[in-house]
Amino acid sequence: MTVTLLFASLAVLLILNCPVGIALGVSAMITIVFGSSSLTLITLTQQLVTSCDSFPILAIPMFILAGDLMSAGGVSSRLLKVCNVFFGRITGGLAIVTVLVCMFFAAVSGSGPATVAAIGTMVIPEMIRQGYSKGFTLALIATAGSIGVIIPPSIPMVIFGVATGTSVTSLFKAGFLPGILIGVSLIIYCYFHAKAEKVKPQGERPDLKHALAAIWEAKWALINPFLILGGIYAGVFTPTEAASVATVYAFICGAFLHRELTFKSFITAVSTSVSTTATTMVILGCASAFIKIITVQQVPELITQSILSITTNGVLLLILINLLLLVVGCFMDTTPAILVLAPILIPVARSIGLDPVHFGIIMVCNLAIGFCTPPLGINLFVASRISNEPMETILSGITKFLLISILDLILISFIPEISMFIPNLGK
Repeated sequence: MTVTLLFASLAVLLILNCPVGIALGVSAMITIVFGSSSLTLITLTQQLVTSCDSFPILAIPMFILAGDLMSAGGVSSRLLKVCNVFFGRITGGLAIVTVLVCMFFAAVSGSGPATVAAIGTMVIPEMIRQGYSKGFTLALIATAGSIGVIIPPSIPMVIFGVATGTSVTSLFKAGFLPGILIGVSLIIYCYFHAKAEKVKPQGERPDLKHALAAIWEAKWALINPFLILGGIYAGVFTPTEAASVATVYAFICGAFLHRELTFKSFITAVSTSVSTTATTMVILGCASAFIKIITVQQVPELITQSILSITTNGVLLLILINLLLLVVGCFMDTTPAILVLAPILIPVARSIGLDPVHFGIIMVCNLAIGFCTPPLGINLFVASRISNEPMETILSGITKFLLISILDLILISFIPEISMFIPNLGK
């Protein structure tokens, strides 16, 4: 009765278009008041506070602010110039450059929508001018932007680590090769698409002088990922401390080294970050109360037993988990999806021998695809907004990109070494 009331009230609130964070909190409150739960409303208040009172959680607002400061401080434009010097002359050069810059920017922002906004604003007009279709261009930006939550640092990985007690550092290590796999897959498709559509490369033939000049101009932007990730993996600082270092470094780069971060753009970046962080923390707090009820009612154990009663075949169970996460990603944002589903599904994952780190990567990759699938598809909305094009234009070109992403997901799910190779190096 209690569990039914909890999920039924959540479903009704979501159907009524209530914000996800509020829906989680209100459904938890309704269940506490009218259900048979042994919890009280004081528990709800406590969860709202204690869930955010966590050292690892501090990484979230810091990485969000670092990404916004990087975008405003001229980092993305310099990365684009460097990549264009080396790859602009290749068939599909600008599309390939777009994927590479998204991969590099992912290593400083940790956010999919932030990557789409920062890179898309610069490359969309030029790609269309060079002859790429609007559907292909916008779908590419939306899909490449989703790499922002896979290549570390990744905000969803921090959320997963907090929700399940998994090492965030191990998750960061495990995200490298899957992110590179997805990026390389997109690059290969871009090359053959441009060749089929006869899009001629327009970049200049690079020479040593221009290449060195571009690298020198972007040196501070290029150093950033090595500074942050190198510090984490070398044990110099934790992911949370790395987020603070990234924020300070982003400010110094934008304000004093690149000198593109003005007072106005700084205030705008801080304002955007505060808004995003506030939304995330509300979701986090309310989801924590929701999860508390689920835990007390032993829902994870019940779901594990129910799933295992269907089949104990590890391959079939992994397929079912992937299908579930793909569907959930279409309708729910990454943060609440991880907070609600990770504690429920991780016992199932363990029962079929999945390492929690590997399962975390599988979950993040599934939900990253949700960034590009309607009806939620936040990357689609961001790409539509920055290009002033209707959603139908993006959807016309997204199908092949989704097929590539799903193929990569299958490889990541069933070849654990792709995720676990780097984390296992130190063992």
